[in-house]
Amino acid sequence: MKKIIALFAIALVAFACSSKKEGNMVVKGQIKGLKKGTLYLQKMKDTLLVSVDSMALLGDDKFMLTDNVESPVIYYLTFDGNTTDKHIMFFGEEGEITINDKIEEFGFKPEIKGSKNQEVMDEYRKINQRFIDQRLDFVKKEVEARQAQDEVQLEQVEADYKKMIRRRYLFSTNFAIANADSEAAPYIALSELYDANIQLLDTINNSLTDKVKSSEYGKRLQKFVDDIKAKEEK
Repeated sequence: MKKIIALFAIALVAFACSSKKEGNMVVKGQIKGLKKGTLYLQKMKDTLLVSVDSMALLGDDKFMLTDNVESPVIYYLTFDGNTTDKHIMFFGEEGEITINDKIEEFGFKPEIKGSKNQEVMDEYRKINQRFIDQRLDFVKKEVEARQAQDEVQLEQVEADYKKMIRRRYLFSTNFAIANADSEAAPYIALSELYDANIQLLDTINNSLTDKVKSSEYGKRLQKFVDDIKAKEEK
């Protein structure tokens, strides 16, 4: 009897999660080729990644998931709950968001529409990719210089790398300021400039609109800046 009750409880929880179809954010779309499996809509809560909705796909690769969004934040669309390997990361916000992808390339180049913050992030990442590519080039040059034991070349690579990092910091700062009315701005500051000069972070924080300041990432940025200043004053 206990086993039956336990199985019933598990089934009830699974049904409650998969049958949830209400919320001010609707995420729908198609994962071509996904004929059998479970899609999970997840987000960070404190320091844990939690599932807020799920849907079992049996013979149909179209889906619809929902959540109540109090403030625009990053969400994850995962297949069978696997976030360490393949997932689609996107900015969730109130309204309808459409995500289309293929199971063979799941999470690599998804098509995401309906999220204004996601549009800002896509624009940022498109330009930031250049800095990522440059960083890989510097790693290659550093390895070659060390193998050749060329100290002059190694110093030059390190100097050029630092200049590139400064350019990236300035680009990220200016981009966030230019999009100060988007919740993506404080997110960029927190995720891309956490180790930058406090002046850059403070400049972004002061540029945010009141609406963004009161958002989840806006509040986190304010606390992050306040904590750094408090440590520097000691």
